[in-house]
Amino acid sequence: MFSVQDGQKTYYDPQFEETVAYSSGQQVKRSILDAVSDALNERRAPVTFNKTLSANGNLEDGEPWSPCDPRYADQLLGGWMRAESGGGNTVKRRSPLSISAMRPLHPLLAGLARESASYDRSDDPEQHSVRVVNSDGEEMSDEEVQEFLESNDRMLPRRKWIPQDQVGPRAHGLYVFDVAVDLDRLFTVSTNQHEPELDSEKINELQEEGWTLTENEEHLVCPEGRRDEIIEALATGLTDWRVTSNQSRTFSPQPTLCLAVSDDANRVTNAIRADLTQEGRGEEAVPVIETFDGVSLYTMPACKGHVTGVTASPDALDKAREDIVDRLQAAEAPA
Repeated sequence: MFSVQDGQKTYYDPQFEETVAYSSGQQVKRSILDAVSDALNERRAPVTFNKTLSANGNLEDGEPWSPCDPRYADQLLGGWMRAESGGGNTVKRRSPLSISAMRPLHPLLAGLARESASYDRSDDPEQHSVRVVNSDGEEMSDEEVQEFLESNDRMLPRRKWIPQDQVGPRAHGLYVFDVAVDLDRLFTVSTNQHEPELDSEKINELQEEGWTLTENEEHLVCPEGRRDEIIEALATGLTDWRVTSNQSRTFSPQPTLCLAVSDDANRVTNAIRADLTQEGRGEEAVPVIETFDGVSLYTMPACKGHVTGVTASPDALDKAREDIVDRLQAAEAPA
């Protein structure tokens, strides 16, 4: 489930003639990495924001620098790129996580709605004051305000009404996203200096801290103990993440209804999908959760309110997390 307000990204689906919301893969990735950092109880890698003071006194933004250091979990999982002006090699690492946009399960199963809103402090009028100015911009005294209210039979609420046309659209509906984990690259970093992921100084630092070279000396491998920590945190991030950008409302649970896990990414999209039916005067979409060989499904009880005929369990996400941990741990570490 997905519900945000104001600044929501949208696209138009020409086949079903619907404008629908989506959340970019970059935003999903950021939210997942936030959850991983929380699970590890570690701060995210420090970023240097470069500014240039121009001759006319303006501060101009430069390219932010990441540390390009796989000792930080969000760097190892999220990748990096750093290009310095004035010389020096560009270093970059592609993330081992391929993350799709979070998009509607089907254009007919999601939408955008507008609603009025209010900013209300009427429950405690003694705490919150009201300032009234006249047509000349002069602040009116309490006596003048009271006289106006009594003469015109008016009230002075501590409330601001915000009409629909001034409120951004809210997304609602059933949404899906996909994550593919490249197990060959998850815990390895290339030592190739022709297309470098690391500079030679960083390679030496990592080796001193327990990172080991593969037999062909083409990659450094993360220490086993650190791998186990990150696997547990990554499984938690994939199952428990939530939108953490400023698109999110104060509280929006956005519950995960169902999670499919497989060693074959192509099978997952068939397990959680929507089917078209012919109802009334046009087509309607029906959400479907279907079991296939090679796909493990984990369905929460809340899913029964949206999809008929499913088998659910209150500890489904806990079991999904255990399944992900087992699959990642079973992946053989590079020699």
